[in-house]
Amino acid sequence: MVADDREAGVTGNDRQLSVGDVPVARYVVDPAIDPRHGPRPYLHPVRTLGGTVVTDAFPADHVWHLGASLAVQDVDGTNLWGGRTYVRDAGYTWRDDHGRIAHTRWENRDPQRLAHQLEWRDRAGAVLLTERRELAAQRAGERAWALDVGYTLTAPADRAVTLGSPATNGRPGGAGYGGFFWRAVSATPARVWTATAEGEEAVNGSAEPWLAFGGTGPDGVAYTLVLAGLGEGDRWFVRTAMYPGICVAFAFDRPRAIAAGASRSGRHRVVVADGMLDRAAADVLAGGGMV
Repeated sequence: MVADDREAGVTGNDRQLSVGDVPVARYVVDPAIDPRHGPRPYLHPVRTLGGTVVTDAFPADHVWHLGASLAVQDVDGTNLWGGRTYVRDAGYTWRDDHGRIAHTRWENRDPQRLAHQLEWRDRAGAVLLTERRELAAQRAGERAWALDVGYTLTAPADRAVTLGSPATNGRPGGAGYGGFFWRAVSATPARVWTATAEGEEAVNGSAEPWLAFGGTGPDGVAYTLVLAGLGEGDRWFVRTAMYPGICVAFAFDRPRAIAAGASRSGRHRVVVADGMLDRAAADVLAGGGMV
């Protein structure tokens, strides 16, 4: 189920991304939601040019999945993903360890480009990381548009910060999620593929240059997402059977550290297309072409 505005904690600080005069995504900047859901900025609803919604937020199976967002479950022991925390030898456990990713200052608020500063904070409000983020929307063809996401995470000058996942904390089954995550709207049948592989089992944990996800949504209209831009050491985390979700995973099978005073940058491209694309079209879009 796609959440309505009341569930999403929408505020007056939200912004709209557009392609030309077509609104394609709402950016919820400072959601007023339960701290256990990992409050953070997120994109929802995201739509195709034809108007099909391709994100979900607050779904019943994982209430803390918030459209398209940047979140990590273990940042030096703070849960910024939401939900229960995976604890080695104990499994998923409710803990009082939830932080917040908070907007602090706008740099740009154009309909085609948003840029702002953020802080990743622990439960007491102490700053774990600072971030600069950019979101931009542009046309990628007659039936597709591209979302460009860029960010730089910077550790404090006096200490390193470690990023982890349920997998690095002992969960088996390739549950290395945490990073840039897209909770897709339910699709039947949900299909995921790359240039060389197809299906959740084959794609999860891979480092292919691009990944495509598609299916027919609840409104009976097909859509396709094409994601590209893994950083060094990143892996694709994918779910289609349990729920529809795709993640650029920072710590898929081992913790990742940001050294004291150092930064980690990422830049990803997500093409949002009407219809079910074939492998050749997905490859063109992933490379920056148009269809």
